[in-house]
Amino acid sequence: MVKMVDLSAPAEGMIQKGTGIALITPRMNQTSLANSVTVSGVGLHTGVEVSMTLRPAPENTGYIFVRTDLDGFEIPASVEYISHCSYATTLMRRGVVLSTCEHLLSALRGSGIDNCFIDLDNMEIPILDGSSEDFLELIETAGIIEQSSPRRTLVVKERVEIDSQGRKMSVEPADSFEIDCVIDFPHPYINRQAYNFVLENGSFGREIASARTFGFTHEIDMLRKANLALGGSLENAIVLTDNGMLNDTPLRFDDEFVRHKILDIIGDLALLGMPVKGKFTAEKSGHAIHAQLMSKLLKSPDAWEIN
Repeated sequence: MVKMVDLSAPAEGMIQKGTGIALITPRMNQTSLANSVTVSGVGLHTGVEVSMTLRPAPENTGYIFVRTDLDGFEIPASVEYISHCSYATTLMRRGVVLSTCEHLLSALRGSGIDNCFIDLDNMEIPILDGSSEDFLELIETAGIIEQSSPRRTLVVKERVEIDSQGRKMSVEPADSFEIDCVIDFPHPYINRQAYNFVLENGSFGREIASARTFGFTHEIDMLRKANLALGGSLENAIVLTDNGMLNDTPLRFDDEFVRHKILDIIGDLALLGMPVKGKFTAEKSGHAIHAQLMSKLLKSPDAWEIN
């Protein structure tokens, strides 16, 4: 049995339409999309056109990527399928690859969706504008249904940490899902930025979703030679020169860079398979560090429980 969430007026556990921002309040039961919704775009690294459809999924499904170009081959969004984490998070199952999933997963988790099928006709999620904002608008368009099964939450019971040559990340018990993030780049637009984020009452849409991915001009040649960033442009990334940026449009936040790092963290942590109650602290972290911490946490049975 499912209950449709009324989108005509604000209410408990709903999306407010017309804002481009998903306003989700905590719910006791699981959720999925009310309808299917499709978008097309290019992959950031492959540069290849891809069509993606988000579809409703039954209770206890989680997020499942479906390669429609490969006879519907399924890749669950799970830590166990992380393949590599250089400039994006890539999943692989039985040799089939799904790349750059973090921005979409961040939107799904940030908007309170528990179960969703994600159909793709290529190997990479479309980058769209380089943030999660367009994905939130897709979710808003699709609507949300509340399902009958209770939501499960991974509750952190003990502190777990990773320190890899100054790149640090830890998680400890907390009453909410919280991220305390610090980044430090020797660039006048960035330098040291810090931001504390708590997922509550639509905070993802207001504070994090529109923060775009970023890169540096001195990396472009190296990335292209490695067949990466082939779909990158000023329309889907902030491109930084030595002393400024190439984009004509201004930054969306003064600290857009650290906010995007938090967006990435939320997307990667979605691979744990359910919402998390715990405080994550990250300093100069990246996709590989996020994966290492998740793996260490799951391998420490006394450090968590599912409620």
